[in-house]
Amino acid sequence: MNHLLKNIAVAITLFAVLVSCKSSQSAVEQKPLAKHVILIGSDGFGAYAFEKAKLPNLRKLMAGGAYSLQARSVLPSSSAVNWASMIMGSGPELHGYTEWGSKTPELPSRIIGKGDIYPTIFSLVDDQMPTAKKGVSYTWGGIGYLFEKNMVDLDFNGRTDEETIEKAMDFHLGDKAALTFIHLTHPDNEGHEIGHGTPEYYTAIEKVDAQVGEILASVEKAGMMDDTIIIFSSDHGGIGKGHGGKTLAEVEIPWIIYGANIPAKGKLNSSIVTYDTAATIAHALGLKTPDFWRGKPVLEAFSN
Repeated sequence: MNHLLKNIAVAITLFAVLVSCKSSQSAVEQKPLAKHVILIGSDGFGAYAFEKAKLPNLRKLMAGGAYSLQARSVLPSSSAVNWASMIMGSGPELHGYTEWGSKTPELPSRIIGKGDIYPTIFSLVDDQMPTAKKGVSYTWGGIGYLFEKNMVDLDFNGRTDEETIEKAMDFHLGDKAALTFIHLTHPDNEGHEIGHGTPEYYTAIEKVDAQVGEILASVEKAGMMDDTIIIFSSDHGGIGKGHGGKTLAEVEIPWIIYGANIPAKGKLNSSIVTYDTAATIAHALGLKTPDFWRGKPVLEAFSN
């Protein structure tokens, strides 16, 4: 009997140690890695563009941080579906936005949050960082249907990408925001009007690169880069004058992360889907992600 009791005591002690270790590990995993995150989304920016375009600023982020040019959109590879997935941490089968211009879910959302839509990364910040500032500045009006307007401190629909960026950076730097999402409408315009892969498309791509450089310079000038992570990505690529298909030119998107606690790893081996972006932002800010999200943080980008 004494031997049995002794074994039980040992088992209980080991269990307590394991629980303690697991709790400590969770606490470490939830530790914020940055105070500020800027998500830059460039509409219609296919990963294939890196083969020909001159992109010194994006390549600077790639060299000093981590990246994949084989990240993928969800299907269909079109706008609202993928912008929703990017910030909702799940695909259309759960959030319900299934078309390029979805304003409301065509498929009923599996979960409805306090913002009356499928919960985005902004709802996590609102719930777990209640005093933190967060905002969205976007050129394509369709973005305005995809986040909780009652939970953000900035909701701005710019007429041009230049106006969108100016408003976003005034807000982000002035309010020391925890999260700012900047949506740029180029090079999608050129892709639809003139064609993907055309000289005009590449000119627009290179202009986006210059704007990324300006955003980076602004953050550095404000002395916030040591506490900031910048993520650059897109919703889809394209072929001809369209998108939404199943070719790699339409589905593969750039995914670049740079800044605080991001070692210069360069190319990532991880398989990344656009909904992993929300989970990665949550990880960077030390937030707990909901069980119903399907995205997972790209931990490879943070590891030495």
